[in-house]
Amino acid sequence: MGYSKEEIKKVIESGKAVLGIEFGSTRIKAVLVDDKNTPIAQGGHEWENHLENGIWTYPLSEIKDGFQSCYKDLKKNVKDEYGVTLKKLGAIGISGMMHGYLVFDKDDNLLTPFRTWRNTITKDAADVLTEEFSYNIPQRWSIAHLYQAILNKEEHISKISFQTTLAGYIHYLLTGKKVMGVGEASGMFPIDPATRDYDATMVQKFDALLKKAGLSYTLREIFPKVLTAGEDAGTLTNEGAKLLDPEGDLEAGIPVAPPEGDAGTGMVATNAVKVKTGNVSAGTSVFAMVVLEKNLSKVYREIDLVTTPSGDLVGMVHCNNCTSDLNAWVNLFKESLESYGVSVDMNKLFSVLYNKAMESDKDAGGLVSFNYYSGEGVTEFEEGRPLFVREQNAKMNLANFMRSHLYSSLATLKLGCDIMLKKEGVKVDSITGHGGLFKTKGVGQSILAAALAAPVSVAKTAGEGGAWGMAVLASYMIQKEGKETLSDYLENKVFNSMEKETIEPSKADIDGFDAFIEKYKKAIEVERAAVNSVK
Repeated sequence: MGYSKEEIKKVIESGKAVLGIEFGSTRIKAVLVDDKNTPIAQGGHEWENHLENGIWTYPLSEIKDGFQSCYKDLKKNVKDEYGVTLKKLGAIGISGMMHGYLVFDKDDNLLTPFRTWRNTITKDAADVLTEEFSYNIPQRWSIAHLYQAILNKEEHISKISFQTTLAGYIHYLLTGKKVMGVGEASGMFPIDPATRDYDATMVQKFDALLKKAGLSYTLREIFPKVLTAGEDAGTLTNEGAKLLDPEGDLEAGIPVAPPEGDAGTGMVATNAVKVKTGNVSAGTSVFAMVVLEKNLSKVYREIDLVTTPSGDLVGMVHCNNCTSDLNAWVNLFKESLESYGVSVDMNKLFSVLYNKAMESDKDAGGLVSFNYYSGEGVTEFEEGRPLFVREQNAKMNLANFMRSHLYSSLATLKLGCDIMLKKEGVKVDSITGHGGLFKTKGVGQSILAAALAAPVSVAKTAGEGGAWGMAVLASYMIQKEGKETLSDYLENKVFNSMEKETIEPSKADIDGFDAFIEKYKKAIEVERAAVNSVK
């Protein structure tokens, strides 16, 4: 049984509510939970990255303004719903899109515009480091961005005093602490699961590369300290409280959890931190994660090795593109309807169009779509061009059109996961989906089940996503008992009564997606031609 409205008001007034904020690609979201990890209020701020001088970025001013706007929205919603002004919190947790490049000098001045995970401009560095470490280093990883800047002999590299991620940067502003949750850190530099810290041998190798480049600092001197879930990561300073709440109501001294990445919060939000559990987070980007029993037999460029927020090894297939192109088409339908004077409810429109796909031919009737807004590492694209193509005799109707775009949103994920699940024989007991793709009941879930040829569950909290997962991590930090592990905490105190629905894929759905993928693979050269020709 959940709390009554009056009981929730008392939880907030007593300072027991916990706040999680996640910086997503298109939305900054805040979720406030009670002391049972049940969401009781939300806030949000819409934003979008900018392509400036060929670099996907967010200005620092927009990061700070968006942060404050999101919290202000939450604060207003709490006041409107419960008649309470937020002043005290049990804990705070910050998470964000992983990877990228944020570097500062000794006076905390930003040395070059923030380079997000979306940039595919570090191929030379990623290739060199992958060979040097015998460990897959993707282009979006922070270490690849740093080494590419070194290879490019960029003017700022000698001035670097601190390198972090978006979540790490916000955490530093709130607490003054240069620390990082291990899951987020594993997207900066390889982690040794035995030590739950940066891999010492690889650190030594990279320090040698720094010295060879004539740089005086070492990796550990400029990278954040690594912490595991539940560890002390500092408290909200007076300056941090003023940044988050310029109105001055929020009190300093609140414990702040180790900052995490959206991969880690996705694992928490889906109760997928134990070995042989997996999750798929599907929004602007999409990634699948499986907690591994052992390391893979060889290095695969399509599969990243990261960790859970506790430091256990995870096989991850990450794709830069998921729902952006799908959303663009839905918005086109919205515009079309509005041209007829129809008032459009976007939730209903998504539901109608997604469910229409369930009436289609299982192979999408010969329609093929590429959702590449940006480059895509799994298929080796440094740039993307959204593309829709069909045979002359393809069955062009709305149902097939929608299924082709739903398939497209998960196509590169399927290509990568087939390596891990089929070629490597990685065992997975359960897969849970979360994120925007799963908001329309049953549709994205059945498409994912067909892609992975495995049952897929969606929990009641699927729509809450990473902000809720970060709030849970912050709660774990202050509620854990003794040596209680994160997986035990999730199992016994968060998901013990959580509702979820599971969909088993039909053979027809699996065969249909496989047929689509064969056409998709043959049409990759068309996408490559589009990148080369459409400028």
